[in-house]
Amino acid sequence: MKIALVHDWLNQRGGAEDVLEELVGLFPGAPVYTSMYWRDAMPDAYRAWDIRTTWLDRLPLIHRRHQPFLPLYPLAWGRVDLSGYDLVISNKSGFCHGVRTGDAPHVCYCLTPTRYVWDYDTYVQGERIPALLRVVIRPQADRLKRWDRAAADRVDHFIAISSEVQRRIARHYGRESVIIYPPVRTRMFAPAPEVGDYYLSLGRLVPYKRVDLAVQACTRLGLPLRVAGSGRDRARLEAMAGPTVQFLGRVPDADLPDLFARAKAFILPGLEDFAITPVQAQAAGRPVIALHGGGALDTVIEGETGAFFDAPTVESLMAALERFDAGAFHPARAVENAGRFDVAVFRREMREYVEEVGMAKNNPEGAAFASL
Repeated sequence: MKIALVHDWLNQRGGAEDVLEELVGLFPGAPVYTSMYWRDAMPDAYRAWDIRTTWLDRLPLIHRRHQPFLPLYPLAWGRVDLSGYDLVISNKSGFCHGVRTGDAPHVCYCLTPTRYVWDYDTYVQGERIPALLRVVIRPQADRLKRWDRAAADRVDHFIAISSEVQRRIARHYGRESVIIYPPVRTRMFAPAPEVGDYYLSLGRLVPYKRVDLAVQACTRLGLPLRVAGSGRDRARLEAMAGPTVQFLGRVPDADLPDLFARAKAFILPGLEDFAITPVQAQAAGRPVIALHGGGALDTVIEGETGAFFDAPTVESLMAALERFDAGAFHPARAVENAGRFDVAVFRREMREYVEEVGMAKNNPEGAAFASL
């Protein structure tokens, strides 16, 4: 059976790439179609994959800063013809679901409906785009919204990564979907015998992650906060941070289990589509303090594995921190909850779903998967 995998872009590693790596493992030998591929920024293991790029890959500067080129993505993806395959699986947050598949079933693993077009005002505000430029590019966003909806209409089956994304798929695309949570390697984490007194924030330092809320709240309360991760927002965050906030930069994967396990709690201040980090924190036995919304509603159990704050404001997070009692949460319950999102669960559910809606249509006798 000929299977094609489709991924928006390969110029940074994050949760979307965790999903892609698992798909490549489930379907070894399947080519990966992507808009562009920055080899030097991606893991060496990717060089063994059959990666096929669009003409966007040849544009200057696109590898380091792909956002200005967003209006061109529909043009590129609309020219990708995958009708010669038996099954197409897109791993989408942007425009890659716009490929042409002909009679081949198209399963879209939807990380989110394209945020740039469906949540335009929040996106441009988070990216701090000047007001005049927002007015200029809004007509483009409206045009891309129409294209995005038409592309979604050609998808045969949608999979959502969370209840929040499932609602967005229904609202923006008018489509039903099933939920298969993204893969998290929970077994690399475990509770520590002793816990420190610091709070932890970890992730890319970009505006929409709202790490500024955690930095300001902990600064004003005089609480120790460790901020792990890198990104273009770091200088701004450091400028507003007080002496109790420590910036760690990018933390090696080997050091993450101990960093999570010794934290008093993990803070998730932004509205996330899913977010792997709070699951990792719980796998390490630690509670989560999260904004009440988005994927956290699926991954955090209030009063059992974490606590919520109601509004994306410094004051709301401060109030939650002042109420927070780490001793009220049991590490074993957090670990148990994290197990629902383990990579083995993703593999099993994804395999079963694709067999049912994709492979069964083209190959009723079944197909062989890689050994898991």
